[in-house]
Amino acid sequence: MAQIQAGQSIAVHVPATSANLGPGFDVLGLALSVWDTLVVHTVAEPGVSVAITGEGSKTLPTDETHLIAKTILERWAELGFTPAGLRIEARNNIPHGRGMGSSAAAMVSALAAADALLPAASRGGTEEIFQAASRWEGHPDNVAPAVYGGLTLSWTTDSGFGTVQGVLHPDIVPVLAIPDIELSTEAARGLLPATVPHAVAAANGGRVGLLIHALAHDPASLMVGTQDFLHQGFRAPAMAPSAELIEHVRAAGYAAVVSGAGPTVMILCAGQQQAREAADVVSAFAADRSGPNWRVQIESVAPTGVRVEVL
Repeated sequence: MAQIQAGQSIAVHVPATSANLGPGFDVLGLALSVWDTLVVHTVAEPGVSVAITGEGSKTLPTDETHLIAKTILERWAELGFTPAGLRIEARNNIPHGRGMGSSAAAMVSALAAADALLPAASRGGTEEIFQAASRWEGHPDNVAPAVYGGLTLSWTTDSGFGTVQGVLHPDIVPVLAIPDIELSTEAARGLLPATVPHAVAAANGGRVGLLIHALAHDPASLMVGTQDFLHQGFRAPAMAPSAELIEHVRAAGYAAVVSGAGPTVMILCAGQQQAREAADVVSAFAADRSGPNWRVQIESVAPTGVRVEVL
């Protein structure tokens, strides 16, 4: 097995993501302007240490069992490389357990770091990072926007995963309502039925088509285009405050959806003025009710995905 060279230092920047966007279950994803940064040093001394700031700093492991360190080491072993020692700094801004793609971001950043630290002739590049991260995650909806940025439409085939970047209207502004409670993706998926009636699938497919049109050309159609029939209703009992907020915001005329598996709520707005109005609706809702505290953020779409900087 070949040895990874010691003495290398890189920084990897990866965006948060929101999957599904309402009806686009396991298909649509959007990169958000909230970024995690991973700094990796290869050193001659054996062993792994991880220093964490921000999200997870009090709960995540700081040795080789950390997801990022474990993924880097497993990826190198898979490709036939013996690791050097690792010193990792994880600067986490993406909330964990909130449906904003934190696990996909960790996986993508780890695989991008592993690839960048290989000898040049052995690097697989962006497409292989996408394929490997999708295999690890099991589906590409959060991985694709983390790798490529912008709006992505993804699918699974017998031989791997595919994705394309969709056209995005310049007026699209995502507003995030992030509660101070977590929900695991596994728990949310466990609430979904194994099958749905043909009419439900057809109705949902129509909404996906309209949503893609709305995101690209006609933001006025976002309300109808974000109507979901496949997953949000089934998941609602696990995130009752989020479901109540979505109902309230949609009744006010704004295109609110569950972000990923939740419990974060995302509102897709047409322009900054509408985004401010939607944020005010969320703030007023939160002020009038007991329950979780909501952090409201007006964000932008990240046009690019993961990037590596040599230090």
